[in-house]
Amino acid sequence: MIPGHWRGHHRDEDGEVLGYLRPEGEGHVPVTPFGHALEGPLSEDEARAALDSRGLTYLADPWMLTLPGREDPVQVRILEVSPPCRMRVANADYGYDGVDIGHVFEVDVPVGGRIRPA
Repeated sequence: MIPGHWRGHHRDEDGEVLGYLRPEGEGHVPVTPFGHALEGPLSEDEARAALDSRGLTYLADPWMLTLPGREDPVQVRILEVSPPCRMRVANADYGYDGVDIGHVFEVDVPVGGRIRPA
């Protein structure tokens, strides 16, 4: 679950959650709706600008998910992010043994170090 002290940042046009501002030291780290840090720490204005400039484009990118008990991460595509508590991703790694293509994993948010850009 997204911690209560993280402040949501919403798109002006429609109120969509673009991410959160995670306090760190004297600054703020802009994080995705699933808790992946994008930059930082930055000033509050810079962190908000970083979220505004990226929008939700990272949702279309490939990501690498570390699974419990597996050494190599699996490439996934994000299907759904439902802050504040979970996200769903699908296996997109044709070379990954033991997990069918399209298999859906549910991941608690924030994801911590379990997911990273591919």
